[in-house]
Amino acid sequence: MVAPADILAFWLDEIGPSGWYDPPEGLDDRIRDTFRPIWTEATLGAHALWLTYPGGALAYLILMDQFPRNMFRDDAKAFSSDAIARAAAKAAISKGWDLKIDPPARQFFYLPLMHSENVSDQDRCVRLMKERLEDDDNLLHARAHREVIRRFGRFPTRNRALGRTDTRAEAEWLAAGGYGAVVRELQGAAAP
Repeated sequence: MVAPADILAFWLDEIGPSGWYDPPEGLDDRIRDTFRPIWTEATLGAHALWLTYPGGALAYLILMDQFPRNMFRDDAKAFSSDAIARAAAKAAISKGWDLKIDPPARQFFYLPLMHSENVSDQDRCVRLMKERLEDDDNLLHARAHREVIRRFGRFPTRNRALGRTDTRAEAEWLAAGGYGAVVRELQGAAAP
């Protein structure tokens, strides 16, 4: 049985910031082999007790928001527990539990909002990153995600996995560098 402490030790201590965004070879398979059964249980409503304290909520958010992106990379299932993660993140943030977790782990309370295709969630994520995390790199990426949602109302990079057809504007944007181009634009512009 996987416990919250197991998830936190694996993701925060073993993988750590260097592996979160530049995953080492084999990471997706390791996550799938180790955590897919408990993720499946959580998608069916199990492990709600994790949501009764800050560390458990953090482990739950990593399980429901981060791990599917690794386990199901380039597949619609990568986003299948986003709504669950977003609801859990909002509840935890409303209790101030994000502030009981030190950076950089605190960002995992905000990433479900960053992954949302709703501009209100995006605005909230930017606010939280600015006020509660004070990490310029995370704030830059929060602003970039928000800008994509402002332009398109969705993430065009998900279209293929989700069986959505690119609009002409989305296809042109992807061909012109997509998300990376937005990040570069924002780096060159004054922050709002």
